[in-house]
Amino acid sequence: MSGFKAFEIKMRTAGMGDAAVAVFKRNYEALERNETGMIPEDTIEPARDLPKAAELRDGKGMDRLGEVAIIKLNGGLGTGMGLQGPKSLLDVREGINFLDLMVRQTLSLREKSDTKVPLVLMNSFSTSEDTLAHLQKYQAEGLASADEVEMMQNMIPKIDAKTLKPVEWRADPDQEWCPPGHGDVYPALVGSGWLDRLLGQGVKYAFVSNSDNLGAVLDPALLDFFAESGAPFMMEVTRRTAADKKGGHLAKRKSDGRLLLREVAQCPDDDLDEFQNIDKHQYFNTNSLWLNLEKLKAQLAADSGVLPLPMIKNKKTVDPRDPSSTPVFQLEIAMGSAIECFEGALALETPRSRFAPVKTTADLLALRSDAYEVLEDGQVLLREERNGVPPDISLSSEYKLVDSLEGLGVPSLIHCRSLKISGLHRFESGVVIEGDVAFENANAECKSIPAGTYKDGSY
Repeated sequence: MSGFKAFEIKMRTAGMGDAAVAVFKRNYEALERNETGMIPEDTIEPARDLPKAAELRDGKGMDRLGEVAIIKLNGGLGTGMGLQGPKSLLDVREGINFLDLMVRQTLSLREKSDTKVPLVLMNSFSTSEDTLAHLQKYQAEGLASADEVEMMQNMIPKIDAKTLKPVEWRADPDQEWCPPGHGDVYPALVGSGWLDRLLGQGVKYAFVSNSDNLGAVLDPALLDFFAESGAPFMMEVTRRTAADKKGGHLAKRKSDGRLLLREVAQCPDDDLDEFQNIDKHQYFNTNSLWLNLEKLKAQLAADSGVLPLPMIKNKKTVDPRDPSSTPVFQLEIAMGSAIECFEGALALETPRSRFAPVKTTADLLALRSDAYEVLEDGQVLLREERNGVPPDISLSSEYKLVDSLEGLGVPSLIHCRSLKISGLHRFESGVVIEGDVAFENANAECKSIPAGTYKDGSY
């Protein structure tokens, strides 16, 4: 007999709605059945001959801007980079953060189309307060209040790995909960009322992406292609490189021809070499998706309100900072895995420039340098001189946290191929780095790098 009832009571008490409860119930029962979610190599074939964004024309994309909403996943804190608040409040340039750029992009689209393109932020309970506080400066634009922009991410209980009951942690009851993964965008759209609200406003499509991916901007050409295709769902993918071989890939299921995502956790050990074969499985998900909202609502109705997304089981401890605390399972669902839920779903090959997430301080250093330019409309682009290739930056452990970058300084990287920094350094104003350069300092005292050009060598 399922032990779900105790979880339902806990979720209802915390204010979680029907959609969130139904999704967790499905995943919990899959856990009880010990489902593995494995996708053997012999059940799939590579995704081939995808349409390419580079070959699209604008068409009627600008005319369709009144029919699309922008949804940004904004629930992350960036704790891996030492942040205490929302990752989207990280400065990209002085006084301009990720969130400001999202607003700029939205206002630019509104101005170009003379329509009120909605911006919806899927916040978590950890990011809501700080995000809304920052947005107060956009009251005149109608982008400041929770009612105008916010869709709350749900919370789900952590599961005691030994008993499969709701874990209890009296030292810090907040640790008994966890986020459900970005696949929560679907139940959140329903439970928050945003799905019906957008449809009621005449919005037919949604462009969904991560708030830390500054390459994910609404492109009217992609909007037009998606609308003309009549597809219910479209995923932006890009080519895998050697650096991506351990990440998930797109494939086609032999049994029904549907596209699907396969993560490494879903790959049998014997198939790992094929999983990492980037010449065979060429594409990975950028987590930028396009949804036909009318068809999403119809599919949800056909699936009794719950898209049958594969369940991902993560093994953790109830207090992530205490490895001796109670072992737990955290159940997640991935947004992109919905591609297999829709008949006629598409994948579109997009350039790598549309996938520019900031996951590390090295990414942030590159972004803050002159290798990138920030346009008035909120777009962040690699300079033309880069030919589409960002600088390859490696930082030693001293620079793991964002605060450490403030002492480092930002050199010119527009002509830098690779930069390796080991040990404590400080770049003075006017440092220019060209080609492949490494800076090493084995001493505890910070080493100052004076103004000048440093090219192809170790210093």
